[in-house]
Parts: sequence; C-alpha cells; structure tokens
Amino acid sequence: MNEIKKEKINKRFTGEVVSAKMNKTLVVSVERKVRHKVYGKQFRVTKRFKVHDDKGEYREGDKVIFVACRPISKEKKWRVIGKVGR
Repeated sequence: MNEIKKEKINKRFTGEVVSAKMNKTLVVSVERKVRHKVYGKQFRVTKRFKVHDDKGEYREGDKVIFVACRPISKEKKWRVIGKVGR
C-alpha cells in the first residue's frame, strides 16, 4: 500500500501581549487588515488568543510569536515560541 506522509501544518501568528495577569497564560491580541467584499474598504480586525507561557517570562507590551498546539485547557490551544520585540 502507498503510505501517505501527513505533514503537520502549525498555524503561526505574531501579536502583542495585552494581559499577563494569569498564571502561565498570556492574552495576545492579533490585528490584521481585511478588505470589504462589496465596498472594497480596508478595516482592522482584532482577535484575542489565550496563549500558554510555561516560564512566565513575557510581560504586557511584548511582541510574541505563537503556534497552535494540543488543547491545554478549554480556551488555551496556543503555545508561545519567542519574542519579536517590545
């Protein structure tokens, strides 16, 4: 039989830490530009993700990169990889 090699596709986002008040959890805001289908106007869409930070090394205002992972809790399905800048 032909073996189909399944590649793991992880979603990767960059965003700004909005809150670091929870234990081992960050709230990261990701902003993107979207164009309206009919009118063509561009507008900003913001989404907030709960991201797992095991060591607790990131603070509010940091720019971080995070990827999808297995569910850690009800809302936490993301894991922080590193820091981009402040």
